[in-house]
Amino acid sequence: MQPKISAFPKCYIEQIAAQRSMSVFDWIEMAKVLNADGLEMYDGFFTSLEPGYVDTVREAIEAAGFVMPMLCCSPDFTNPDADSRQREIDREENLIAVTHRLGGRGAVCRVLSGQRYPHVGREQGIEWVARAIEQLLPVAKEHGVILGLENHYKDSFWKYPEFAQKQDIFLELLAAIPDRESFGVQYDPSNAIVAGDDPVELLRKIADRVVSMHASDRYLAAGATLDDLRQTDGTIGYSPNLRHGVTGKGLNDYDAIFRILADHNYHGWISIEDGMNGMDEMAESVAFLHCMVEKYFDGGTP
Repeated sequence: MQPKISAFPKCYIEQIAAQRSMSVFDWIEMAKVLNADGLEMYDGFFTSLEPGYVDTVREAIEAAGFVMPMLCCSPDFTNPDADSRQREIDREENLIAVTHRLGGRGAVCRVLSGQRYPHVGREQGIEWVARAIEQLLPVAKEHGVILGLENHYKDSFWKYPEFAQKQDIFLELLAAIPDRESFGVQYDPSNAIVAGDDPVELLRKIADRVVSMHASDRYLAAGATLDDLRQTDGTIGYSPNLRHGVTGKGLNDYDAIFRILADHNYHGWISIEDGMNGMDEMAESVAFLHCMVEKYFDGGTP
């Protein structure tokens, strides 16, 4: 069974989720030109979480010839305030139900660790996040939804970067949640680069737990190096010199990535996170991923 390709409009996240100059329905209509099987959603795209509204989104997705494989959510489980953490858990429970309503059983609902708040230590943060996700697992099981923990950089609307951005913390958090039925990894190779980690090395460590994947790419501006971008804490921030580009034309080694996925019989969704320079680039990224799927999942691994 081959992985399927979906698309996420990274290029329009501000217009849809913040400015409201575009609607999620506008994006669904625009996406009809893409040779994709699904459309990933982001909870910030929605103007309501009421069942009737969610149903209209699902119906629009289906009418356009797509399915909804993953809902991109950004719960913040590291807030020092206990009441705030509980509100995040309550909201994520609701979004698990929304994920099921949009995508049915087997759809992935993304979870994050939370923000890297000052004065929240590593041990405390991991404890809070693991406890929150363990609390959500029965809800996910009830709906047949899979929680996907992403190796993330920072939600577009957060003040601080991801608590578990770096590989060592991410792996420690992952190990603290052993469930493999309703919980796994939402893998993003570009976020590993932004964290200053090797995305192929990370994938080798987590390949048996990957349940969904973002496929974006980064490239360096002329004259820039990764060392130039490193901050004092050892991570790499979003610099003007580190840019989104067509998937397959940047810093990620997609041959190595797909070889590992194929070796582990990955059959989940791969979602394009691209289009920063328009729909033509997103279409090019979709075509590249279809070629990679055919290369590594049709007739054996090269």
